[in-house]
Amino acid sequence: MDHRATLRLFLCGDVMTGRGIDQILPHPGDPTLYEDYVKDAREYVRLAELANGRIERPVDFSSIWGDALAELETATPDFRIINLETSITTSGRYWPGKAVHYRMHPRNIGSLSAARIDCCCLANNHVLDWGREGLRETLETLDAAGLGHAGAGLDDAGASAPAVLDGGPKGRVLVYALGSATSGIPDGWAATPRASGVNLLPDISEKTAHAFTERIGRDRRPGDAVVASIHWGGNWGFAIAPAQVRFARALVDGGVDVVHGHSSHHARGLELYRGRLVIYGCGDFLTDYEGIGGYEEFRADLALMYFADVTLGGSEPVRTRLIPMRMRQLRLERASADEARWLSMILNRAGEPFGTAVTLHDDGAMTVGSGG
Repeated sequence: MDHRATLRLFLCGDVMTGRGIDQILPHPGDPTLYEDYVKDAREYVRLAELANGRIERPVDFSSIWGDALAELETATPDFRIINLETSITTSGRYWPGKAVHYRMHPRNIGSLSAARIDCCCLANNHVLDWGREGLRETLETLDAAGLGHAGAGLDDAGASAPAVLDGGPKGRVLVYALGSATSGIPDGWAATPRASGVNLLPDISEKTAHAFTERIGRDRRPGDAVVASIHWGGNWGFAIAPAQVRFARALVDGGVDVVHGHSSHHARGLELYRGRLVIYGCGDFLTDYEGIGGYEEFRADLALMYFADVTLGGSEPVRTRLIPMRMRQLRLERASADEARWLSMILNRAGEPFGTAVTLHDDGAMTVGSGG
């Protein structure tokens, strides 16, 4: 392995292929919901149509990715990493006491294969929406499709194990997925030696960060790149909790190359800390929120594709390129020039406390660098 080799990673925020999106795919599951206001998943399709026009269905598996597929082909990432925020199951045993439950029919797994996803991060607050039976079916479906995953398992050892993405001569990436109760993950979802569940952090203290990086030290080989994918924090707002900053920096100090933070419904600030990339909140990526009112000032319909070039061995700063996207008619399309300008303004404002800035280019893409 060449320790000077560079691996390009594609990262994004929440991919929610359940509920409304599941209903437009070739094999829609039972649309029954147990929400306070919406009882049928097809209602989310109707809301999207009211906002932006009729959606012919069923769509093929690749349709929901829209223009993102062309961007992926152009960027040619070595590995594609997402936060998969849905259960993949036919189970009807929903988790009681939760306001929202996401599920995608297992026969719609082609919607993930169509984007050639390498790793689904599962340590989030929706993967057990349909109970431990639903989690087992999710894991079995991903395994059968040859899709890597991390952050949930049949016991705590499986939930905490990294996904090992092997690039052959170019080297390996270890992807760890971790969840924080600050994102709404119930305490009862934590995996134990005898129960399935998610890799739930006890807290986001520096002590916990140090314990985690000690584990990384035992797992990694010389030259391995490491991604820590963390589901944390609330849904709205640009403020980043000081505890999150301390935790992320402690991870980098302990050898993490990319902190892949998600949970917020919109993009939050970025930091280049000691040359490593910290994404405090990726924002949503694929969702069925189109047409739902509230929080319009945050433009949750806008999304970002993150392409991070990581030099193995950590000898060079992580170089990052962002592609602005938006959801329309339940598919991704390139954001407009005005939308890209708005996103760059928001990212620059959010990055000021970290001395991090983005540069918007004529093609609508952005690059991340020092704001100093």
